[in-house]
Amino acid sequence: MKFILDNWMMIAVALSSGLMLLWPVISGGGPGSLTAEGAVQLINREKAVVVDVCEPNEFAAGHVVGSKNIPFSQLEDKLAGAIKNKALPVILVCHSGARSSRAVQIAKKLGFENAQSLSGGMGAWRSANLPVEKA
Repeated sequence: MKFILDNWMMIAVALSSGLMLLWPVISGGGPGSLTAEGAVQLINREKAVVVDVCEPNEFAAGHVVGSKNIPFSQLEDKLAGAIKNKALPVILVCHSGARSSRAVQIAKKLGFENAQSLSGGMGAWRSANLPVEKA
């Protein structure tokens, strides 16, 4: 107890440092998530494949140019057939980023180790003024 009282300031600094390190995970920007700018770099530099996990009507309303539509409910059955090369980076996108975050786990289970979710989904893509295609 004496140690805690004598070193309360160092303990406070250690706790606040730990919280700052955990903040990206808590706020949804943790491992497996990607900014819109990071997604563009992956698409241009590493030929990443963009998979939209929205329902067909959401996909038709607007999606990343060149993306493939595989609804979240069908992802486990159809992803391996749609993308043959599991070494390619896969960017999973949905309306808000929630479904695509869950889709990353499914993709990794199927062997797509370079799968990432677009943080913020199509909202973040549009906010970055990136091109959107309508079907």
